[in-house]
This record gives sequence, C-alpha cells and structure tokens, in this order.
Amino acid sequence: MRIGVPREIKTLEFRVGMTPAGVVELVHDGHEVFVETDAGAGIGMTDADYEKAGAKVLGTAGEVFESAEMIVKVKEPQLNECAMLRDDQFLFTYLHLAADPEQTRALVQSGTTAIAYETVTSKDGSLPLLTPMSEVAGRLSIQAGAFALHKANGGRGVLLGGVPGVKPGKVVIIGGGVAGTNAADMAIGLGADVTILDRSLPRLREIDNIWGGRVHTAYSTKHAIEDLVCAADLVVGAVLVAGAAAPKLVTAETVKQMHTGAVMVDISIDQGGCFETSRPTTHAEPTYIVDEVVHYCVTNMPGAVPRTSTFALTNATLPFVKALANLGWREALLRDSHLANGLNVHAGHVNHEAVAHDLGYDYLSAHDALKAA
Repeated sequence: MRIGVPREIKTLEFRVGMTPAGVVELVHDGHEVFVETDAGAGIGMTDADYEKAGAKVLGTAGEVFESAEMIVKVKEPQLNECAMLRDDQFLFTYLHLAADPEQTRALVQSGTTAIAYETVTSKDGSLPLLTPMSEVAGRLSIQAGAFALHKANGGRGVLLGGVPGVKPGKVVIIGGGVAGTNAADMAIGLGADVTILDRSLPRLREIDNIWGGRVHTAYSTKHAIEDLVCAADLVVGAVLVAGAAAPKLVTAETVKQMHTGAVMVDISIDQGGCFETSRPTTHAEPTYIVDEVVHYCVTNMPGAVPRTSTFALTNATLPFVKALANLGWREALLRDSHLANGLNVHAGHVNHEAVAHDLGYDYLSAHDALKAA
C-alpha cells in the first residue's frame, strides 16, 4: 500500500503522524511511505532520517495526497486538506467531528473514508488511541494553568503549592478519567489542594485508593460543581463522551461568581468544551478572559510538547496503521470490531451515531457501511 504522511498545518502544530521507526516497520512489510518535506522537523527528525528509514520525501502536501492510498495524520484535516482527499483514499487521524460541522461537511463531500483515532475502542471499552494524548493533555493542563495563574498573565497570583505558612492553591478537576487523573497527579506533585468530581462512585473509590486520601473526591452534581468551582483557583475540564459533543457543565453564571483571576483549562475543547464560556484557542493565543476569569482552551494541547506527544501517539497507533496497510481498511475493520468503531465517515455517509446525532446527519452504521463497501 502507498501511505502518505503530510506535514501538520494547524496553528503551531509540530507533531507528525509517523516516526522514522514506523516507516521502517511499514517498508519491511512491503509498503511505500511518502513523507512531506520537513514533516518531522518539529520533533527533531530530518528528511534524511525518513529517507534512511525507507520513505520517499516529497516537496508538497499535494504530492503526498496525490501519491497515497492511506493518509496518516495527527490532527483533523484542515479544509484545504479535505479538498485534496479522494473517494479511493482513506484517512487515519484524530477527527473530533461532533464539534466541527465544517470539517464533517467537507469529509462527507469528499467521498473519502475517515477513521478517527478517538473512537477506536479496546475490549475493555477504553479508547487506546486517545489515551496517550489524554495523558499528555492532563499533565499539561496543570503546567498551563499554573503559568496562567501568574499575575502578569491575568491570573490571581497564586502559587499552586503554596509555601510554609501560606495555603496551597485549590485545583478542581471535573472528570476522573485518564486526562483528569493525570492532571491530578501533576497538581498533587506541586502540592496543590486537589478535588476531583466524577459521576461514577466506583471511579471515585479508585481515585481515593490511588492517592490514599491526598485527593478530595466529590460526586458530580450541578450544585457540587458550582460550589467547588466558585472557590477554586484553577479548574480543569476533563469530560469525555466518546465521539459526542462535551456536555456544558460549568455555566456562564457560575463563571461570573468565580474569583477574579481564577483560571479555567478546558481539555474537552476538542469536543466543543465543557464550560459555557469556552471557545477554541491556539498555541499562538492560548488564553482569553471572560468576567475576569482566564480561559485556556487550546484545541491541540499536546502539540506544545510535540516530541513527547508524537512518540507516545505513534506507540499506540502503529499496530493499527500496520493492520490497515497489510489488510486494507475494509478487511481490517471487518476483522476488528474495535477498530471498526473508528469509522466516522465513508462514501458520503456519517458512520458514528453520536456525530450524526449532534450534527443532524442520517446515521449509517459502520456494520452497514462495511457490508456495502
């Protein structure tokens, strides 16, 4: 199979869809890999590194898209990239379609097959290709939040860990999943006063056992969210409904009642955000202020640490990339129902139920799409 790896073009996105090590694996299996020039520059990988691994380096994204049957990326295709996709190609990347009607429309119109990292599942129901980036984003949320709390950045001027004789900052994390627990781990390491809210009592018990009482836990209700958020220095939104738009759990009215200079970091922004006052930002302009509260809502948070993020992501994606290349997308999805859960768009139809519901498309199941393919 001919596999293309274009350079990422989202604002200040330095990750890349494949490392040279991945190229070696695919070339060994008999495939051709086409990489756009400087695609790996952001992680310290040169064109020569990719050529040594067996890839052919091409000068433009257009050449990569033209040459490839399979496109491997990190972030969702931008509209000019969607215009280069064909109905005889398939795309494997993060999509987050429920929060992006324009991209969805472009993919539907292209006729291409789009398989989303974030809806591929494991036997235990987890999301193996979302997990590594959730780990990175969770840890980054505390770093970003701590920096935004600096007075010069519009924050309260609070040091999360405090000092002897001064109380530590209060961190409230909404969601006890992968991103939320990684955020908690970082916040505890800084010495902050940490509370996690979740709607699963078994999960709250697990969290309590993990940290031996060093984290406060609270069952997530509207009242609990409002009460805890209003007293917080830093709020992290780490809520996920797989494939669907994130629920708005912190209201604009609650934001008005927060401390002046408090900080909100919305990890859920890729899926639309879990704060009513959230709107997507970039690494170039990561924050904005609403009602004297600093909001950090960068849609590609792990792109801030592209080397770590790329290696973590490709460790998880490479086995799936190899299966798709070795078997072809249809056979790979027929053999692996968990990979089939990643099918979001095919031949002009939306194949993920939550995306179809949120954006008003007719839903064609992956099972039916595979039968028709």
